[in-house]
Amino acid sequence: MNKLVFFLGGAGAGKTTLAKALAARRKAAFFDMDILLRPAAEAIMTLHGLDPADRDSADYKRLCRDLGYRITMDAALDNVKLDVDSIVVGPFTKEAEDEGWIARELSRIGRSLLDVEVKVVIVSLSDETLYKERITARSSKLDDWKLRNWDDFRSSLVSRTVKWPLPPSSILYFDNSGNDPARAADTIERFVYPDA
Repeated sequence: MNKLVFFLGGAGAGKTTLAKALAARRKAAFFDMDILLRPAAEAIMTLHGLDPADRDSADYKRLCRDLGYRITMDAALDNVKLDVDSIVVGPFTKEAEDEGWIARELSRIGRSLLDVEVKVVIVSLSDETLYKERITARSSKLDDWKLRNWDDFRSSLVSRTVKWPLPPSSILYFDNSGNDPARAADTIERFVYPDA
């Protein structure tokens, strides 16, 4: 049974870094919504006279958010259908709150939770200060809106849950506040591939 692994969490938590480490170790397909949506989001935002680097405002969410998730999931599901382990990165805030979302997505390719092992890693940091430090340190134009509007943005850093009908053993809440990337990657790999 192949795997569909989600890395969820707020900006700056390190979900992409952890997901890439797992993908490299296991040679799994890797799908990051920020990367897949970027060309379309830049074009759409520019056409509307908005900041092409904005990934957080209400305008961005209205114009681009759902398209980003559709592009990402279509690419991931195409690989799942080929029996390729697939790793998906993104906040997935609205989707994680919808109990039936994962079943509907898998049904698009004629699959279900009975024949695809879905695992979720919810990545977080111990406090808001650490999020801000890491977001600032990565010096990305995509974070400008976050930093300029920190009081609004910080509300997205709340604890997350997943309402999909998965066994508790398929969801890992991972505090990524430490400074040992290899140890973090080992923990994630053992969670996703416990029998290896």
